[in-house]
Amino acid sequence: MISQSLAKLSDIATEAHTRIQQTFAHIDPIVGVNQSMRKSGVPADLMTIDCLKSGKRIILVLHDQTPDVISYQFSYKDQDPADTFERIKFAELTSATLYDWMKSYFLPPQS
Repeated sequence: MISQSLAKLSDIATEAHTRIQQTFAHIDPIVGVNQSMRKSGVPADLMTIDCLKSGKRIILVLHDQTPDVISYQFSYKDQDPADTFERIKFAELTSATLYDWMKSYFLPPQS
C-alpha cells in the first residue's frame, strides 16, 4: 500500500521528470519507488531518480517518524549511499526543486 505522502512525492517527481525529458531528452532519468525498507521493518519508503548515462542517483527517503521532512542524497548507482543525508521540508520540495536537482546533478558541467 502506498502512503499519501509517497503518492504526493510520486506526483511531484512525475511532473519534474516530464519537464526534464521535454527540456533535456538525452538525460532520460528513471524514477523508482522502493518499499523494501518497510518490508525489512524500517518505517520508511525510498524513491530513486537515476541517470543511466552518468551512473548518478538522487535518493529521497520518507520516514514515518518525520512525515514533514524528506531526507535526500546525491549519490551513484554503483555505490552504497553515504551515512549522511540532507533534509528538506516536504512542503518546500516542489517539482521545480526536483527538476533543478536533476538538471544540475545529471548534466555535465558546462565549460
